[in-house]
Order: sequence, then structure tokens, then C-alpha cells
Amino acid sequence: MMDWTDRHCRSLHRTLSARALLYTEMLTTGAILHGDRARLLAFDAGEHPVALQLGGSEPADLAAAARIGEAEGYDEINLNVGCPSDRVQSGRFGACLMREPELVAECMAAMGAAVAVPVTVKCRIGVDDQDPEESLFRLVDLCAAAGVRHFVVHARKALLKGLSPKENRDVPPLNYPLVYQLKAERPELTIAINGGVASLDEAQAHLAHVDGVMLGRAAYHTPAILGEIDARLFGEGEVVTAAQAVERYRPYIARELAAGTHLAAMTRHMLGLFHGAPGARTWRRILTVESVKPGAGLEVVDAALAAVSRLQDQRLARRLEAGEAA
Repeated sequence: MMDWTDRHCRSLHRTLSARALLYTEMLTTGAILHGDRARLLAFDAGEHPVALQLGGSEPADLAAAARIGEAEGYDEINLNVGCPSDRVQSGRFGACLMREPELVAECMAAMGAAVAVPVTVKCRIGVDDQDPEESLFRLVDLCAAAGVRHFVVHARKALLKGLSPKENRDVPPLNYPLVYQLKAERPELTIAINGGVASLDEAQAHLAHVDGVMLGRAAYHTPAILGEIDARLFGEGEVVTAAQAVERYRPYIARELAAGTHLAAMTRHMLGLFHGAPGARTWRRILTVESVKPGAGLEVVDAALAAVSRLQDQRLARRLEAGEAA
């Protein structure tokens, strides 16, 4: 979710669910140790619980980055062993580390010794010509021996040669039963599943076999589904509607605007809020066109929401009229 799940995105998602664990976009150890740390690691207190996802392969650097993340207040430090991009491979981290499970375990041991918060792994089931059952179980077992208890498994291989990162999210076939098998044979571990989960119905079905479900593209492109999570999956609270999420997000937008953040940096994450609902196209158009203009502020969001409300009211009125006519 590089360039997607930044702090503005996570703050929006938190308005929809109080219980879901949020993850940062993957940040490299080099960026954290030598870059603009304040900007990269900044997050709003309202985001908790939130995990910092790292990319790297040097145990000492990962331990140092993990310590920094813990000091900044992150609730979990996650190592990405699943990203298939060329840029990541050239840096010897991400999915290519599936070929070096001993190194991954060494990295996790170093991170675990450096911090008190949980250290976790997000991985694939294998890469290229690896036997998924062998590659996945070996990685998990070595990391478990190093003290890791929580794994998020993207249930498909990454093909590092011949497929783009986008294709690697869709083309290799999903193998959910293998992840179920991992949980069944390693019941003491916490296993979450990821990959191709497009709805809460699907998530609920997976939860019969594993401990958790990670939503990626579905959560980003159709964020309103997050509004059902607390009530439906945790049995807490009520469903949060897209309109309610906008109202809850307004104070955050106001604070950020006052701090100099451009409106478009926040509204770009809101475009899918009304996906599939009346007025969705109007919502996207207003935010896309108006948010980028100099001086754009909350009035843009308010105008977009008002337009959606009018369209939804009109549709409801037509349905009522049709019902009366019948």
C-alpha cells in the first residue's frame, strides 16, 4: 500500500472503525534512519491501534528502525516480506526475502530483542518456482523459533520475473486452503489471511479458519465497508455510514488545513466513500476538481456531501412515488 495508506488515509479509516488494526505504508529502514523521520513517521493519536510496516534486510538497521517506531508510539512493528516491486527487490527486501528465510528470522530476532511491542511478519506463500507449502512453513517456523507469534499471509505467490507489481496482486492463483492448513497445524500462532478479499462476507468466511483478515485494496477503494466492521465482526457499536465518516473526519481536515496541508492530500483518500451509492460520481467529481484549487477548504467537502445527500433524497422520493403509484 505504498503511497496509499499515509496518515491522512489512516485517519479517515479510523473514523469508520475503532477496532481495526491500521498499517502504515511500507517504509524502508534507510528512509527512517537517514530521511525525514518526522514527516515519515508522523501519525495522529486517533489512529491507534496502528502498526509500522518496515522494509529492509539488515538486522541491525531493522532493530534500530523498530526502536524508533516504538519510541514514536506505534503499537506493532511489521516486516514486509511480500512486496514484489522491482525497486524493493533491488534493495534486497520485500518478497525476494522469501528465498532467505534464515535471514528473515535473524531480522525478526533482532527486532524482537530491540522493542517491547509485538513484531510481526507479512509474507507471501512463496516466490517463483518455490513449493509454497515448503517455503511458507519454513519461513513461519524459523520466525516462530525467533519469537514471532503473528503472521499475515498473502495467499498467493509472487512471480518476481515477468509480472508487474499490479499483476502480482491478481495473476498468481490464490491458495487460501494452504493458509488454513498453516493455522490448523500451527494453532499456537496468530494467522491472518490477505489477498483478494473484497467484502466482509468473504472476510467472515475466512474467520472460520484463521484468526484475522487483512483488507488492502477493498478497504482503500470501497472504504465504507470498514464502517460495518465493529458491529459485524467485533459485536461492538453500530454501523458507521459514509456520511457519518465524513462528519467525523471534518475536525481532522480542519486541523490539517490550519497546519498547511493541502486539501487534496486528504480528499484523495475519500473518493471511494460512496462507491456504489447514489451520487458517487458527483462526489468524486467535486472532490477531484475542486480540492486541487488554491485555497480549497472544508467548503469543498461540504458541497460534495450536500450534493450526494440531494441525489439520495431524490432517489428515495422517486421510489416512494413509484410505490404509491403501484
